[in-house]
Amino acid sequence: MRRMSMDGVWLSTPDVHPDSRGTFHEAFRQDTFTEAVGHPFSLAQANVSVSRRGVLRGIHFAAVPPGQAKFVSCLHGAVLDVAVDLRVGSPTFGSYTAHELSSRNGASLYVAEGMGHAFIALTDEATVMYLCSAVYTPHREHTLDPFDPTLGIDWPRDPAPVLSPRDREAPSLAQLASDNVLPSYESCLAHARVRRA
Repeated sequence: MRRMSMDGVWLSTPDVHPDSRGTFHEAFRQDTFTEAVGHPFSLAQANVSVSRRGVLRGIHFAAVPPGQAKFVSCLHGAVLDVAVDLRVGSPTFGSYTAHELSSRNGASLYVAEGMGHAFIALTDEATVMYLCSAVYTPHREHTLDPFDPTLGIDWPRDPAPVLSPRDREAPSLAQLASDNVLPSYESCLAHARVRRA
């Protein structure tokens, strides 16, 4: 696992072993994860979504604490996976990082608590699995407009992205900040320290 320039995001790029039968790779290893991130991954829920090309899911995030960290993998097809720093006070607040996850490259993205997460399907069908550190709690879940110009995310536009009504009507980063909905960088660091203890 490799830490990205934005604190709170790690990219896992396993060795994929092909042979006449297909391929094999280690999708997740607790020892490798713990060594890279500094604490073990606590699995509370696993989700699988299937999306057609152009479907954009997110940007989603959960209130901290406890937040909801995600270890995201693409089991079939390919997606552009995006993490956004939503931690008020962070040196990289409002920045994003994007990586292609696919069944071919076997890559996964770990997104820590306090980060926003989204992806768009790049293939006719894409199956994504999210390992989550906390169970889904509707009243703690929030959305952010993925097309907010202050973020400047370069989403593919062909075909036109397809969003759920909730994601399509999501507020801007400025509105979320004004409403005091965004997590603070300090609360996220404090939560991480507890997990490392």
